[in-house]
Amino acid sequence: MSATRSKNVRWHEGSVTRADRQHVLGQRGATLWFTGLSGSGKSTVAHAVEKALLERGAAAYVLDGDNVRHGLNGDLGFSPEDRKENVRRIGEVAGLFVDSGMLVLCAFISPYRADRARIREAMEPGDFVEIYVQASLETCRARDPKGLYEKADRGEIDDMTGVGAPYEAPDCPDLVLDTEARDLGDNVSRVLAFLDSGGYIRRSPELTGNE
Repeated sequence: MSATRSKNVRWHEGSVTRADRQHVLGQRGATLWFTGLSGSGKSTVAHAVEKALLERGAAAYVLDGDNVRHGLNGDLGFSPEDRKENVRRIGEVAGLFVDSGMLVLCAFISPYRADRARIREAMEPGDFVEIYVQASLETCRARDPKGLYEKADRGEIDDMTGVGAPYEAPDCPDLVLDTEARDLGDNVSRVLAFLDSGGYIRRSPELTGNE
């Protein structure tokens, strides 16, 4: 994602390739990047997709925004610079997951288009799937699962995305999930269909006509 500042380091190629790992897993590694406002349903959909993938025999793991900030990015705040670094680090970790042959589901507001674009550009074509989890600000405010919008309205949060800080929706996402118009099961099915048609996972019997 960016030039390393560390000295005397070089990338070590292992004897097992990404293709080897993908062959064993029977899938193609990829980053599914769920972006949207707080309360849009990113984490809910990502975790439901993860469960559905595991039930299909696929190897998948969710990187959730709050969970990552508990450890790896616990030193970062919510300034524009820290948000950028937050996304950069996550992108680096996601790239390692992709190399392992796994499907990594990243659920982050990631408000800036340029930051998301850098991750896509750093990966091979098809390795980064941008999924816009769409819901109006009014709906997200009504859901407010963490009480963040209420705190922002009281002036307790100055940099709340969508209130005191901008959110830049994707221009050309690979997939749009409308969590107002569609229920959770429908949105999960749409993600699985995308992965099926793209050759990321084994096609389901319903799609192949096989038992």
